[in-house]
Amino acid sequence: MSAEQLTAGEAAARRRTFAIISHPDAGKTTLTEKLLLMGGAIHLAGEVRARGERRRTQSDWMEIEQKRGISVSTSVMTFDYRKCTFNLLDTPGHEDFSEDTYRTLSAVDSAVMVIDAAKGIEAR
Repeated sequence: MSAEQLTAGEAAARRRTFAIISHPDAGKTTLTEKLLLMGGAIHLAGEVRARGERRRTQSDWMEIEQKRGISVSTSVMTFDYRKCTFNLLDTPGHEDFSEDTYRTLSAVDSAVMVIDAAKGIEAR
C-alpha cells in the first residue's frame, strides 16, 4: 500500500519520531548519517570534518555547522524503513543551543542518548 492510500490513522501508526541527544562531539551526527544510510535516505554517509563537499554530512547543512563541525539547530530527516516512516531529529549538543534540544524532546516519541565512553556523562 502506498503512502497516498493510507488513512490518517494508518499513517500515524506507522510513524516513529525520535531524537538523538548527547553532549558535544559524542557522535550524534555520525549516528544520524549511519541511520540515514541504512534507511536508504542517502547513498554515502558524510563526515563531520570532511575535507570535500561530496563527503559533508546531510544533517549539518548550515554553513556555520559545516565550518565549525557542530550542530546549531535541530535537523529533521524522514525516511522509510521496514514499513515504518521514521522522523529523525538530530539535536545540537552544545549548551548554548540547549533550548532547541528541550523543545525537540517535547515533540518526539522517544530519544536515543549517545554517550562518549571516553568522556562519560557530562554535567549538563
